[in-house]
Amino acid sequence: MQITNTLSGRKETFEPASLPVRMYVCGLTPKNEPHLGHARLFVANDVIRRYLEFRGYPVKYVQNFTDIDDKTIEAAKRENTTAAEVARRYMDGYFRDMDALGVRRADEFTYVTQFMPQIIDCVQQLIDKGHAYTLPGENGVDQDVYFATATFPEYGKLSKRDEEAMQAGARIEPDERKRDPRDFALWKSAKPGEPWWDSPWGHGRPGWHIECSVMAMATLGEQIDIHGGGMDLIFPHHENEIAQSESLTGVSPFARYWVHTGLLQLGDEKMAHSGKFVTIRSVLETVPAPALRLYLLGQSYRTQFTYLAEQVAATVTRWRRWVEARQSAERALAAQQTSADEISDAFADVREEFIAAMDDDFNTSRATAAIDDLVRRLNDLSSKKDASPADRRAGLALLDELTGVLGVALDPARDLRRAVSDADRVEIERLVAERSAARQARNWAEADRLRKELDERFGVVVKDSAQGSTWELK
Repeated sequence: MQITNTLSGRKETFEPASLPVRMYVCGLTPKNEPHLGHARLFVANDVIRRYLEFRGYPVKYVQNFTDIDDKTIEAAKRENTTAAEVARRYMDGYFRDMDALGVRRADEFTYVTQFMPQIIDCVQQLIDKGHAYTLPGENGVDQDVYFATATFPEYGKLSKRDEEAMQAGARIEPDERKRDPRDFALWKSAKPGEPWWDSPWGHGRPGWHIECSVMAMATLGEQIDIHGGGMDLIFPHHENEIAQSESLTGVSPFARYWVHTGLLQLGDEKMAHSGKFVTIRSVLETVPAPALRLYLLGQSYRTQFTYLAEQVAATVTRWRRWVEARQSAERALAAQQTSADEISDAFADVREEFIAAMDDDFNTSRATAAIDDLVRRLNDLSSKKDASPADRRAGLALLDELTGVLGVALDPARDLRRAVSDADRVEIERLVAERSAARQARNWAEADRLRKELDERFGVVVKDSAQGSTWELK
């Protein structure tokens, strides 16, 4: 299995230090409704986790929430509430949307506000080791603490930036008092009206970068196997994580594989709360969640691509083709009225192609193309009355296995019909069965009446085939 490692800049054979695989992904800063860029990041890492498990690697997956930050404080001011309430609301939104998209929950979620003692201890250790220094805070009472980048000679090894470029990037944390423009805050002195915690340096709160290092090491140890996040985090966030973590522990590398997801664009800009964005919730009002997930997996996780609604619509059609192929195969198998349970190896080549694709740096574009081939061949089988039941079972089993690895559900009762109540679903199924009986009796007028009733009462579209009738919402 090959993984592109940002640290080396090339594909490397995946060899975890030990089992389970220790995987940490930089999570949400909850300051607004989750957008499609978040969906792309977390779906990609969910697939990486699923595939590792499919290949026999147990995984411990940790993901954080930055529930106190400059941005959550700004959001609280904007919404005239507290930072804690803002964080709670948008974390709830995260779980709502990711559950809908089939993103499995992390083995452990970490929250900055729950790790203050550990953060303070690590900052103090960095001071004691000579890697950090204090400066008077703005109020003249409390202190700021900065990491001294000059004490870490390998600073820049992840982003491959030279000193001049890093100094330019460091302007996001401008402070003329710093010893070096690249130095970054480990602890920020309290400002009026902001949340604070007591520390050896007075009232304050952590800087952004130290939080992830502390939470990752507290839950996974001093060295982790896979560290995930968006490409926009390479510098300065992940660069700073490396510097402070390796300076603190002396263990190198802090992460064996740095796995970065390409950004989702909206026009010429990256999708971000600070600019233009499309919320996950708004898209799921009209797009089945598994189809949206399939769209996000349509290109390699490392590729930067532009969100286009017409491409989403095309992916909905593709996903429905997968769903209908599965339904047709099930009906054809049931019509054979056989109780045999043997499975052939008719589709072994598809499985091999899928594995080869995913072993090549989780190439979901190539992997989904393999599933398209499987669907085409399943449809060919469904059209043949004398097709082998063992072949049909093999195709169905493989379709379930491979879509399960990608987390793309093919259950229309849950996904195509998610807006229908249980009572309405029972009534719809009854009317569809009545219509099928009318068609078999060649009572076309009654069949047309029932089709119209299903449309007017429930917004249901009925699709007929040689294997029977299926339905979905408009």
